[in-house]
Amino acid sequence: MSGASAATGQALPVAGSRETAREVWRLSRGHRLRLATVGVLGIVSTGVNLIPPVIIGFLVDRVQAGTADLGTVLTVTAVMVLSAVLGAVGTAVTIVLATRVYHTILAALREQLVGRAMTLPQHLVERAGTGDLISRTSDDVTAVADAAPAVIPALTVSGFTIVVSLGGLAALEWPYAAAFAVVLPVYVLVMRWYLRVGPRVYGAERAAMSARAQQILESQRGYATVLGLGLAGQRHHTVMAASWGVAVHTLRARTVMAMLSLRLNLGECLSLATVLVVGFVLIDADASTVGGATAAMLIVLRLLGPINELLYVVDDLQSALASLSRIIGVATIPEETDEPTATADTGIAVRLHEVAFGYGDGPRVFDNLTLDVPTGQRIAVVGASGAGKTTLAAVIAGIHLPDAGTVAQPGRTTLITQETHVFAGTLRDNLTLGAPRATDDDIHAALDATGAAGLLDLLPDGLNTMIGTGGHPLTDAQAQQLALARLLLADPELAILDEATAEAGSTHAGLLDRAAEAALRGRTGLVIAHRLSQAATCDRIVVMEHGRIIETGTHDELVAAGGVYGGLWSAWEAGRGMNNKPGRTD
Repeated sequence: MSGASAATGQALPVAGSRETAREVWRLSRGHRLRLATVGVLGIVSTGVNLIPPVIIGFLVDRVQAGTADLGTVLTVTAVMVLSAVLGAVGTAVTIVLATRVYHTILAALREQLVGRAMTLPQHLVERAGTGDLISRTSDDVTAVADAAPAVIPALTVSGFTIVVSLGGLAALEWPYAAAFAVVLPVYVLVMRWYLRVGPRVYGAERAAMSARAQQILESQRGYATVLGLGLAGQRHHTVMAASWGVAVHTLRARTVMAMLSLRLNLGECLSLATVLVVGFVLIDADASTVGGATAAMLIVLRLLGPINELLYVVDDLQSALASLSRIIGVATIPEETDEPTATADTGIAVRLHEVAFGYGDGPRVFDNLTLDVPTGQRIAVVGASGAGKTTLAAVIAGIHLPDAGTVAQPGRTTLITQETHVFAGTLRDNLTLGAPRATDDDIHAALDATGAAGLLDLLPDGLNTMIGTGGHPLTDAQAQQLALARLLLADPELAILDEATAEAGSTHAGLLDRAAEAALRGRTGLVIAHRLSQAATCDRIVVMEHGRIIETGTHDELVAAGGVYGGLWSAWEAGRGMNNKPGRTD
């Protein structure tokens, strides 16, 4: 993979190896002195740990020569104990310092990820699927964080031990180092095989996790639809299929791990056998001593553990690197520079010129659509289900980019849909999301204007009441009032209400219509009308059918024309008459 980010299909980008290394190096700025300290301390502590094999070899030679006594044994014992203590302390300090640097850098990356994820263009998230983003901010972050206990000791202590031990082996008797070097290509080949297979397997596993998260999320979000249409069995099958996909890729990853173990065992056998043979030849030729051969074998045995640990941890490292590349792929998505678009004329807040849009490879929802929304006017968009109203709102809001044509809209545009979300936090936090500098007086004024002031009397701690998940529950009507009050505090130039009062039912329809009226007062508004009573109060009405604008005008003009809108209004009036008959209840 090249250094440039690579995208898979419509998924969010995944950083290449060069880009990942470059970003990690950038994040290490300010911690490089500590990293250098880790390196020096690691080399010193592993050097101390080489003393026991050498001192044991010395003892073996003294015993063989018959010159060893109690003092020799006590001296050797004291040196081994001292070196073990110093080595253990040095190793512990090395791991602690490395862990602190690791988690500091990870924390900075996590903050960068969250910050960028919160500002990603909505059309990019919609195209990739929110499950992909959620998987990266949860599963992938967890995978990188959980890799620390295994990866840090291997990359620090084991890495230093291998380098220092090879140097010590060469200093002891160079033929031993040469013999071990002959076996090193086996480990190199194992690593090359693993690095060729591992990243692909773990990347596929992470992608499968994203797909599973997307299916679970869609089932949860569409819970009412799933129950209403009897789709529980179908959704269960879909989620299970995605879960089995994850299981299959996980089994492949574990198979790769098992094959790695077999190759490492072969390397161990070859290493020990080679050094033993060389030791026998050197002793037989009086080129080495039994003590020297013993020290060489102990150093090799000491080497095998760190080498195997380092190679084993590559399994965790590859999984973590796959997740790290996915995290950095999102964290480093460049800020989009707005493409040149048509600039609306003075007095025109929104201008769509020959706009075309379709979802993926499907048919276009609309084509060559042209629409002007004058500044300060309130425009209603009506039409049958599937006419393209919600898509039009999303294109104007910037959630979807047009396939062709140009869209010009105010810089401060806010969209509220019928899927109102209440964030876990206080009522004050929820209301000031778009207006962090709003005072309590501003909040009370917004609640009064939207008819939600009475909500404070129902909450135990007023504005400080925790709401959302785990907090005080809100009804659908209260959640929509909160969303409209939030819009009022944000004070956008253009407010788009996509059936934003549709979920409350007829009981609260009048209340929410008045709240919407207050939220739109004094600003340009686009209303995707669920009830024609909302459309009737707007300055102008746009009627859509199959992605085309077929009628436009004021309420009175369209009713008098007797066209599609006139027919819809007559049916609406007749329906209201039936609902208002004595004895009828909703």
